[in-house]
Amino acid sequence: MRERLQNYIDGKWVDSEGGTRHEVISPGTEEAVSAITLGTKADVDKAVAAARRAYKTFSKTTREERLALMGRIVEEYKKRSKDLAQSMAEEMGAPVSFAEMAQVGAGIGAFMGTMEALKNFTFSEQHGANTVVYEPIGVVGMITPWNWPLNQIALKVAPALAGGNTMILKPSEECPTNAAIFAEILDAAGVPPGVFNLVQGDGPGVGTAISSHPGIDMVSFTGSTRAGIAVAIAAAPTVKRVHQELGGKSPNLVLPNADFNTVLPPTLQGVLVNTGQSCIAPTRVLVPRERQAEAVAFAKAMFEATPVGDPLAEGMHIGPVVNKAQFDKIQGLIQSAIDEGATLVTGGTDRPADLNRGYFIKPTVFADVTPDMTIAKEETFGPVATIMPYDSLEQGIEIANDSNYGLSAVISGDPAEAAKIAPLLEAGMVVINGWGPSPGAPFGGYKQSGNGREGGLFGLKDFMEVKAISGLPA
Repeated sequence: MRERLQNYIDGKWVDSEGGTRHEVISPGTEEAVSAITLGTKADVDKAVAAARRAYKTFSKTTREERLALMGRIVEEYKKRSKDLAQSMAEEMGAPVSFAEMAQVGAGIGAFMGTMEALKNFTFSEQHGANTVVYEPIGVVGMITPWNWPLNQIALKVAPALAGGNTMILKPSEECPTNAAIFAEILDAAGVPPGVFNLVQGDGPGVGTAISSHPGIDMVSFTGSTRAGIAVAIAAAPTVKRVHQELGGKSPNLVLPNADFNTVLPPTLQGVLVNTGQSCIAPTRVLVPRERQAEAVAFAKAMFEATPVGDPLAEGMHIGPVVNKAQFDKIQGLIQSAIDEGATLVTGGTDRPADLNRGYFIKPTVFADVTPDMTIAKEETFGPVATIMPYDSLEQGIEIANDSNYGLSAVISGDPAEAAKIAPLLEAGMVVINGWGPSPGAPFGGYKQSGNGREGGLFGLKDFMEVKAISGLPA
């Protein structure tokens, strides 16, 4: 078993003060694969003290110094790509080929996008008689999830560094080793002591300590809406900035005259990629009622042709979901759809036939799903597509917007027609004939999907403070 029992604080690996051992269970084997120490408030206090000391000098660094530092991080990161991929395959079940290509690649992409934004960033702007300047916000607490772990770490660490901030990261205890490797990468790249600190832990312990800490100026959280509310409540007494990317229940609005052979493969793929464990997975597939049977047949063939297997094996299959809690939740949602009258097209609650252990889910398709069904409302976070018929395009748009979430939306069909509909959808991101936004797009949502943006220029701005200066000499 791999052990990573220390935290990275002030440029050194140190023992936790009062932490407890936590074993990570492989979703492929249901056996312990690694161990960390769940940290404590005392560990967070030490990390905050280190970050506040480092802030005094790091906040004064130049654009050129930060760009050079981030460039070194990217080079060190590339050297560890296989180690990173292996850790994610073992701990959260992303097949190792996919992990190296997409999971590791997403982290590099986040750094490259931020570096590009920083190169041309205007730190001072003139607005009438006012000079408006962008400054570091201070010490940033970061709480990241397990589903795209490196992507979410990099989307916070990169703009924080670019803005001149210092930070404390708490990654998910479900998939912690990639974050420990990431800390080694930053150490090798020469990030000054105290600028980046890693404290392993869980939400009630380290997460709450970060959110409520008076020495932390901003908390950036990615995860469920339920947990995001808890973070905001804990942060409220200190009036720190709370930056959130939360849940989603993305619609895929298929236009009446869409060519299914062209537009459905790239959009349905978004329900299967990463075993459906993506906050922007377009699981609500809205189709004209008269074409539902056609859409059902297409989705059935595609999902049944998707192999499920060992995450440590090379290949383009999908792996298990991350843990038993997620497995049970998804199985419960599948059963609820059956009980509430949806038509099970393929998949269901059984494991794939050749797998007798591990948290593997059959790729599942439902038809005749209505907006009032539980599976149409709750975030599934598994490889489950729900096909929902509409009687008019206006009704389709209404169903698409009928959600507490507003993270992302997909439109499948003629791009010219889709362009007219995009402004009508209540989502922070709208993608035409695909499921993921283009690189550099501001990533974030409306409603209960959050209140901040990550990536590129907009992500950089969210990790900075704005100051207006009036009365300067001409």
